Amino acid sequence: MIAWILVGGRLVDTPLLRALPRPALVVAADGGARHAAPLGLKVDLWVGDFDSSAGLALSAPREVFPAAKAATDAELAVEAALQRGARELVVVGAFGGRFDHTLGLALGAVRLAGEGRRVTLTSGDEWGWPLLPASPLALALPPGATLSVLALTALRGLTLRGVRWPLPGADIPQGSGWTISNEVQAAGVHASLRSGQALVTALPGNEPEH
Repeated sequence: MIAWILVGGRLVDTPLLRALPRPALVVAADGGARHAAPLGLKVDLWVGDFDSSAGLALSAPREVFPAAKAATDAELAVEAALQRGARELVVVGAFGGRFDHTLGLALGAVRLAGEGRRVTLTSGDEWGWPLLPASPLALALPPGATLSVLALTALRGLTLRGVRWPLPGADIPQGSGWTISNEVQAAGVHASLRSGQALVTALPGNEPEH
């Protein structure tokens, strides 16, 4: 089951976002609920401490949490979706907000991918996917799109095909700029790892299809 998690970052309503398979479940995290109306989504559950949703009117069941809690509203929304049977998560509004929240979402996505869940991070014009040894990526991206591999740990055996600067099993230091701002040259981009954890991103102005 696909669940969309609406979080409070930037949202650009692009054709690519509209082309995604419609979710079976929509969970809004606090102020992320503002993305529902522009996308024509019915929210199935609204969770959080509701400190960033002033003025939002939404007819949806609520789960209210105290402000002093051990998880972000986005984490609470993800957990609610998983409890309801979601196996694939699309986090909408993932980029363009507070850096700490964006980084937390990225690291959380990698953890979830390690547990066997498929996760996409998007703001409509910017996209991200976890890359782990057990979960290689095959992405359909337009030629000329900018693609980066962010090495969250040291990477061993990174293979990239379909890009201007392909890699045949390279070792990449943690945080290296070597794999930032590559360029897609073929319709199909393939990425795989022998060991390590990374996030593959496609940048604004290029419309990736996952």
